[in-house]
Amino acid sequence: MANIKEIARMAGVSVTTVSRVLNNHPYVSEVKRTAVLNTIEKLNYTRNMNAVHLITGRTQAIAVIIPYTNLFYFSVIIAGLAQEALLAQYRLVLCQTDYRTEEEIKVLEMLRNKEIDGVVMVSSTMSSEAIEEYTAYGPIVVCQDRGERQFSSVYIEHYSAFRSGLQYLNDKGYRHIGYCEGRPHGSSSSIRQIAFRDFLEATDQPYNDEWMIYNCLTEEDGARVLHQLLQMKNRPDALIISAGDHIAAGLIIEAWKKGIRIPEDLAVIGFDDQPIGRTLGLTTVDNQLTEMGISAFRIIYDQIQRNDGQPVHRKLEYRIIERNTV
Repeated sequence: MANIKEIARMAGVSVTTVSRVLNNHPYVSEVKRTAVLNTIEKLNYTRNMNAVHLITGRTQAIAVIIPYTNLFYFSVIIAGLAQEALLAQYRLVLCQTDYRTEEEIKVLEMLRNKEIDGVVMVSSTMSSEAIEEYTAYGPIVVCQDRGERQFSSVYIEHYSAFRSGLQYLNDKGYRHIGYCEGRPHGSSSSIRQIAFRDFLEATDQPYNDEWMIYNCLTEEDGARVLHQLLQMKNRPDALIISAGDHIAAGLIIEAWKKGIRIPEDLAVIGFDDQPIGRTLGLTTVDNQLTEMGISAFRIIYDQIQRNDGQPVHRKLEYRIIERNTV
């Protein structure tokens, strides 16, 4: 197999010049660059990337922990990450875990073994204490608010964002509000449940356990929720759907089929500001998912470049986008 010394000899240049060409160094004459590239092609030379990684101490790769690949929430965060990774010439290693702790640990073990330069945890079941144990091996960024921890984070305040959505409905005159959630026991889900109960107590509104609907992940689940509402003797007059605009879209489309008017018979507010929500005129809470991915990559990239493990905590602002469903 050809090596750099052989390329240099055949091209009539120094080993340093070959190295500069391989690393896209700008200060190489076009004549020498062409000679080196032609020789590389002639010899069918392939760089030993394992050796390059050993020399530089970097793999140019970041692992991304996501529970699922087919949900809009995660795909938009990944889009933000990918946008910045491309600009920085970094690779993303997507690791689907299905919310299984043992799979998340496998990814962090990759960091311990220097197979990757850092880890972005979009959503995870691991405790903060368990994550902190791996910060000794490289930078970790979590897309959740976990307080002032030894790993970095980028997040929105789910309690405040959810309360704002509820207050918006209340200000519009709705007094019987239902709530659709994804996982019932996730960390963000638990925060929103507390916010919901606190809001009802603060506004003297009734709590109805039947109006708390969980495991809403897909458009079909949105249609299922509409059918659940139709079977209730006492129905809410508004729904806040924190699991995503796509679920609200499924509910709205099914409502049209059943002759339920939105918002006259049922007001709906979603989360995430998805394209389907914009198409249907859905009022929603924009929680800056693309910016979350962008910020997560920038934080971890800066830490890699500076070899600095000092944690960074960045809070993003949310906003309510008013459209036609409230």
